[in-house]
Amino acid sequence: MIDSASWAERLGGETFLAQTCFRAHKVIRSNGNTSPSPLTWGDLNEIVAAHRLEPPRMRLSRAGEAVPATAYSILRTNRRGVSWYQPQPAEFHARLAEGASLVIDAIDQIHPPVREAAAGLERFFRTPVQVNAYASWTAEEGFGTHWDDHDVVVLQLEGSKRWKIYGPTRQAPAWRDVEAPEAPTGDPIADIVLTPGDVLYLPRGWWHAVSADQGTASLHLTFGLATQTGAEFLGWLCDDLRASVTVRADVPRFGTPDERADYLAAVRKDMLAALDDPAVLDRWERTLDATHPGRPRLSLPHLTAIPPEPGITVQATVPRARIDQGDQAVTFAGAGNEWTFALPVAPLLCLLAGGPPATLADLAAASDLTLVQVAEVVSALVAAQAVAVVGGSS
Repeated sequence: MIDSASWAERLGGETFLAQTCFRAHKVIRSNGNTSPSPLTWGDLNEIVAAHRLEPPRMRLSRAGEAVPATAYSILRTNRRGVSWYQPQPAEFHARLAEGASLVIDAIDQIHPPVREAAAGLERFFRTPVQVNAYASWTAEEGFGTHWDDHDVVVLQLEGSKRWKIYGPTRQAPAWRDVEAPEAPTGDPIADIVLTPGDVLYLPRGWWHAVSADQGTASLHLTFGLATQTGAEFLGWLCDDLRASVTVRADVPRFGTPDERADYLAAVRKDMLAALDDPAVLDRWERTLDATHPGRPRLSLPHLTAIPPEPGITVQATVPRARIDQGDQAVTFAGAGNEWTFALPVAPLLCLLAGGPPATLADLAAASDLTLVQVAEVVSALVAAQAVAVVGGSS
């Protein structure tokens, strides 16, 4: 499993966050890294066969354009009138051989090993992560030279992929922007080939072109990191300022010039006071972590309380849960909820927040609580979608 510690080690930990993140691209060679692959060709074949994935969730792309689904699928309709596109292997293979690339968006939602890798990266970067899978077979660039509106971490799984990186042409371009970046000119600033196990970090806005021109079939994962820009921060701040009657009040659109000036002065005062708070960014970041729904999942067959059975295995579904420990109590915040527990519960919460699954027996041993007490804590977290049962149930 690729967890947050593994990602931190590969990328460079705090040094990477302080010196490279948002600033420059970085290539991390595998150097014999033998971590199990979170996605194999066999996994990919099974996913396409077992799921009704249609464009744009699953698509073929060639020269920057989507290949029509009818070029590689047939429309099926069952007796209840439900229709879907079913891939036809021969046509599917033909389109790929001609130069198309295969893309599956949000593959972390349907393949557990990729989901675990995404959760580990989310804990490291403290922002939501979505993973797309890309497979290609030819030297043709499936998407042309383009840029992404979010940072990416690329993990090469099979074969090799050539990346021509041109750098940004507009500082911090965004999804909702006032103008589009101009296409790059001249030679790329980097021309690299990724091989199995290699990792590439690329900041948003950096133009790049990608092809499988090394003569081997290529499979890689792209982990997209949700951006947290000043626009997101100010949007949160505006919502937070609704505590102010000035902000909640109607804008004096029909007022006198003096009334309008007084209104702007009052809003300015409230805004500046909020920005003068040295803890305002910390509060914003905590809110991002504590309110994000994470990756909720069912805990069947348990519909109510979790029984105190030592072998029941649970896992946190909120990779960025916040734990705040005081002198008398410990607080756990995630999925939009917050719980306060007695201090002996803290080791249990820390073990859960670390990411890997744990049995109720493991949690009891870590916290010196009884199985019954552990089950009560876990039941409260399961009920609020912050934890899920992932094994050990009969």
